[in-house]
Amino acid sequence: MKHKFLTVAFAAAVLASPSLSFAQGNAVSLTGDVKLEKTVTENGAAKVVLSDPKVVVPGDTLLFSTAYRNDSAQAVTNFVVTNPLPTAVTLAPESAATLEVSTDGGKSWGQLAALSVADGKGGQRAALASDATHVRWTIPSIAPGGTGTVKYHAIVR
Repeated sequence: MKHKFLTVAFAAAVLASPSLSFAQGNAVSLTGDVKLEKTVTENGAAKVVLSDPKVVVPGDTLLFSTAYRNDSAQAVTNFVVTNPLPTAVTLAPESAATLEVSTDGGKSWGQLAALSVADGKGGQRAALASDATHVRWTIPSIAPGGTGTVKYHAIVR
């Protein structure tokens, strides 16, 4: 039952109120989602299967996504989508390597490889995927009626 509660919290965080930046008013609508991602073998071939997360356990991979749509008659430029990572997950290494992330609650941003964090001994160490607190995307332009989706993978702690 504990894991089921965590899943509901993940979905609520993404679906109800993801932290998203509205660079140009309410011209862009956003819809969040989370899926449990499993690799299964059928007839000797491996394939990825996405399902609604009913129960999750440590080590499970979740795919978080935010779909966007420009509902205005004007192009929207430099639209920023910022998503906090739920505390019960860590950013997956493959997502951490490609996304702009924050390790300090959204105060500063960069590629994970260029960031450092306090080492607890008065110094600094290279940031790890588990240090990420937020991810963000800057979408250069969204045409009127244009749509798209931004995604990241996370692993249940």
